[in-house]
Amino acid sequence: MPDLFGSVLATPGLIWLICTIGVAGIVRGFSGFGTALIFVPIANIFLPATDVIAITMLTGFGGTAALLPRALKVAEIKEVSTLGAASILTIPIGLWAMLQLDHDTVRWIATGIAAVMLSALVLGWRYRGKIDLKRLLGIGGVAGIFGGMTGLTGPAVILFYLANGARAEIVRANTILFLAILDVIVIANMAIRGLLTLELLALGLTLSVPYFVTSRIGQTLFDPNYEKTYRSVAYAVIALAVLTGLPIWD
Repeated sequence: MPDLFGSVLATPGLIWLICTIGVAGIVRGFSGFGTALIFVPIANIFLPATDVIAITMLTGFGGTAALLPRALKVAEIKEVSTLGAASILTIPIGLWAMLQLDHDTVRWIATGIAAVMLSALVLGWRYRGKIDLKRLLGIGGVAGIFGGMTGLTGPAVILFYLANGARAEIVRANTILFLAILDVIVIANMAIRGLLTLELLALGLTLSVPYFVTSRIGQTLFDPNYEKTYRSVAYAVIALAVLTGLPIWD
């Protein structure tokens, strides 16, 4: 146990990781998304891609514990389950791709995905077509590949929900449930591949504490009447994380 505690304290950029996950918790608490979009670009500065993905998923359990009970009362279970089922098939593909790429390439892909998503949302992209079963499966499949490759489990689904003009309360509940499902699936796949270590589990548990607390704070702040304000704040924080995490600053 002392050795594990020491390994956590020796983590490069630990203070920055704690601060970043705390901010991400607040944003996810009031918006339902944003953890990976905020945490991954910053964490990639200090840690290998494999570790970043594992820690992102592990800390996600803290947010899930804080937010899922209320979200289940509002979420569209059938639709989210369909998205999750598709992601089960593609997460292993994303993990395999991540293991073939060098760290800087994964960083560029992660920041690129986040930047494209943010740009689409800020510019007001709207999907007007019909969302049938095939499209839902496609969206879930893309989310699985992104999640396995970079730890960004949510962009494809979040973009779909926000761009589709759904109410903030529904967006928040559906994304909380979907991200909870993907946290479990990604961690299970990483465990099967032998990519989890006790040191990673200890670090994930440590970061889950501030994440749980700030997620509860963000949830308390949530008010459907201020939907535009929440989105604007989330976009601004994500943009700052993306710019900070660009490999050009190394």
